[in-house]
Order: sequence, then C-alpha cells, then structure tokens
Amino acid sequence: MNNYIEDLKWRYATKKFDATKEVSPEELENLKEAVQLSASSYGLQPYKILIVKDSKVKAQLKEAGYNQSQFTDASEIFVFAHQTDFGPELVDSYIAHAERIQDVEKGSMDDYANMMKGSLVSLPQEAKAGWTARQTYIAIGNLLSAAATYKIDACPMEGFDAEKFDEILNLKDTNLHAIAVVAIGYRSEDDKYQHGKKVRRPQSELFKTI
Repeated sequence: MNNYIEDLKWRYATKKFDATKEVSPEELENLKEAVQLSASSYGLQPYKILIVKDSKVKAQLKEAGYNQSQFTDASEIFVFAHQTDFGPELVDSYIAHAERIQDVEKGSMDDYANMMKGSLVSLPQEAKAGWTARQTYIAIGNLLSAAATYKIDACPMEGFDAEKFDEILNLKDTNLHAIAVVAIGYRSEDDKYQHGKKVRRPQSELFKTI
C-alpha cells in the first residue's frame, strides 16, 4: 500500500512527452486490463476506449486538440467515448455475456435484467448521457492509477474539440461521443512540471468523519 501511495505522489499530468519512447505491448496490455476491470454501475461499462497509435490520426487529433504536443509525442492516446443514449440492448448484451461467463442457465438473470432496465431505460436522454459519462470517468481514474503503478506517464485531457474528435474517429453515426483523453508514454527530461511539488487540498478540507 505504501508503494501505491508513493506511485500516486510520483505521477503528474505530463505536459511534455519523450516522443522517442514507446510503451511496450506488454505494458499496454496491462493498462487495458486495468481499464477493463474498472468498477461500473451494474457492471455495464457504457463506453468504448479507442487507442490511437497511428501518427497520421494523432496529428489530426492534435489539430483538433488545440495543437497540444501530447497528442503527437505520447506513445498512445486513449480516447474515452461514452454512450450518449441506449435502450434495453445495453442490459441484454451484458446479461447474455454474464450468463456465459458465470455458466448459468439462460434466463436465470431475467429478474436482475428487468430491475436494471426499470432503473435506466426510461431515463431522459440527457440523464442517460450524464450517467454514462460518470461511469467513463471511473475508468479514466483506473487508467491513471495503473499507469502510475507501472511508472508510465499519463496526461488526462479535456481540452479538445469533441465534435471534431467524433468526426476523425468515425463516431458521428454512433451513440458514442468523445468525452476525455489520456495520453500515455514517458516524460521528457525537459518537462519542468515533473519537478514541482504536488498540490492537493489538505485532508482537513477534503474529509469529515461523522
């Protein structure tokens, strides 16, 4: 646990990546698994993560990302896209998968499925989009923590033209919308921000024991 706290102290939002260094395939798989294992309401994970390695696509994202260097210098760009709308199919696909994984009789989870549908499907579209966005940010937090554990640098970013991202990544005709980005790779020795002391609110302000 002490190592984990030190890892969190080590990480920072990397502003300048070393473009000559790449995350290994094995480390990338570790990060993907960490995101896959993220907590999610009902386990539904109503989002998709696009991992961008192609230099031409990264250049397009940089242009739509206000020319921030992380988009082209980082090893990979994780684009988190949440489902802006959904129907009963979101639950049905999860239940079918759960029945296979847990090796239970088909239909044995119908009551649970109906409960989820009753809670979610009738929500207004705006409320659905808000709920899926919150689930997505849980996964982003997992990625940042996992990257720190593996001593991989990361920079979470919301400063980009989301509509242009959707166009570049062919999300326009889907229910998916780019909501946040995490650039991963290795910090440049020239990134001055790595030397600054981490600033967070004191525990006395953040916590209240009742």
